[in-house]
Amino acid sequence: RSLMPRTLEGQITMEKTPSYFVTKEAPRRIYNMSRDTKLIVVVRNPVTRAISDYTQTLSKNPAIPSFQALAFKNVSTGLIDTSWSAVRIGIYAKHLDNWLQYFPLSKFLFVSGERLVSDPAGEMGRVQDFLGLKRVVTDKHFYFNETKGFPCLKKPEGGSKPRCLGKSKGRPHPKIDVQVVQRLREFYRPFNMKFYQMTGQDFGWD
Repeated sequence: RSLMPRTLEGQITMEKTPSYFVTKEAPRRIYNMSRDTKLIVVVRNPVTRAISDYTQTLSKNPAIPSFQALAFKNVSTGLIDTSWSAVRIGIYAKHLDNWLQYFPLSKFLFVSGERLVSDPAGEMGRVQDFLGLKRVVTDKHFYFNETKGFPCLKKPEGGSKPRCLGKSKGRPHPKIDVQVVQRLREFYRPFNMKFYQMTGQDFGWD
């Protein structure tokens, strides 16, 4: 709380940390700080997420083992290693279960990472509605950057140039064996289905 800026009446204080969603102690701590907190969770296809996670680690440490070596406990049996964080983070249903011990579903907004790219204004509209804000950010604020493969924010008022995601975003992913990707898809499918049921939202990952 001491790290948060002072919030006046009619203002909202926001904070983002990706690790909150997957940290076991986070829901209890946040609940104890303020049970009125609204929670926004951005999720994307867990297979793509795992490969993206690996790509980022690989860029910092090119000597790490192959994706396949890290993803499987045993390649011949196809047993997935859930202790590897890149895999574990994508088991969204398990993490959400932990949060629902403290917060009702009405306190959550689940944002689709895929739709954030294909329809940024639409997803931002949902975010603004959820927070009780006027819809100020609309499609006129975005343009699609072909080089990046991502939408960018047009020049903010008073700003000098458009805002795009940093260098680390939109990196080409390493080529992963099709069978490895297929096995991961099968692994996540039941967890995805459970997540769809829990949230009442079909993210279309299967």
